[in-house]
Amino acid sequence: MPGHRSITEAEKLAAAKLGGTPIHREQMAVVANIYRAASAVRQHLENSVLRGADLTWTAFVVLWVVWIWGESETRHIAEEAGISKGTLTGVSRTLEGRGLVKRTGHPSDGRLVLLSLTEEGEALMQRLFPEFNQEEAFVASRLSDKECRDVAEGLRQVVRQVEEHGEERRLTLLDGAKPTQRRSGRRAKG
Repeated sequence: MPGHRSITEAEKLAAAKLGGTPIHREQMAVVANIYRAASAVRQHLENSVLRGADLTWTAFVVLWVVWIWGESETRHIAEEAGISKGTLTGVSRTLEGRGLVKRTGHPSDGRLVLLSLTEEGEALMQRLFPEFNQEEAFVASRLSDKECRDVAEGLRQVVRQVEEHGEERRLTLLDGAKPTQRRSGRRAKG
């Protein structure tokens, strides 16, 4: 594939480019490999299991969240799926049009919307998830069960760090920015 570099080659190129720059190399490798692994796994699953069900990664994640959590407010589904409420609106309308989810008003707050699986959505997830899990096993097949547990726990620690301290860190970084570098709570580009 033109322009595609192996993970090893990319790491060597980064090390050569950064030379003597004082950086946290091991932590950089962790974050870079989280991204590369997530992209590779997502692409593999979309091109194998999900393509056969005519689902995008995001649509599958939304179905998964509703399947596991049951009927939920859309704002909670968006948060759990790691997508914006606007993205969820488009995805849920597509899934609703396919008869896989239904949207209903919240019984006590008319501003809120609930999302649940239809019988067809439930049947799809019961059929699809075992196939999906087989591909999860495939992508992790170079790791022993213990290594899988260790990687999963390490990634949980990364998530916990961001969940527990990320907002505080973001605010600290913003407070260190010059007033001209701030724009709507974000650092200005450039």
